[in-house]
Amino acid sequence: MTPKLAAADISSIVHAIELAVAPVFLLTGIAGLLSVLINRLGRVVDRFRTLHGGQPDLQDEARLSATSEMAVLEKRTLLIHRAIALCTGGALLVCMVIASLFIGYLVSLPVALTIAILFILTMVSLVAGLLFFLREVQLSTGYIHVLPR
Repeated sequence: MTPKLAAADISSIVHAIELAVAPVFLLTGIAGLLSVLINRLGRVVDRFRTLHGGQPDLQDEARLSATSEMAVLEKRTLLIHRAIALCTGGALLVCMVIASLFIGYLVSLPVALTIAILFILTMVSLVAGLLFFLREVQLSTGYIHVLPR
């Protein structure tokens, strides 16, 4: 026979879940951002492969233009990789915040400082990831041109 949870235990679990709701919404937002970054990475890789595969068929000026665009695509790939890594790190930190909330609440540990530090690190990671994303967008829109035929 399983012991029944006391009303106080249930209310403390409910309160811990209430505290974890805001970080879960943040986690959802980060997941959306990661989706955007991964889609951009896929487009950059596809464009690079298209240019690389068609390079032998291009004339001199078009080949130089394709090579130049491929160099920009390599930079964009690096920026997107960094943004993905930092945003993923931010998501992992949010998960640690949620786990700390539950552990601290259920075991009655003083975790306020730990949660604050983890949340600050989350924001720093997300800001850095967004800055890399901003730079990648800037690079992509600054290099729009038509290849000569």
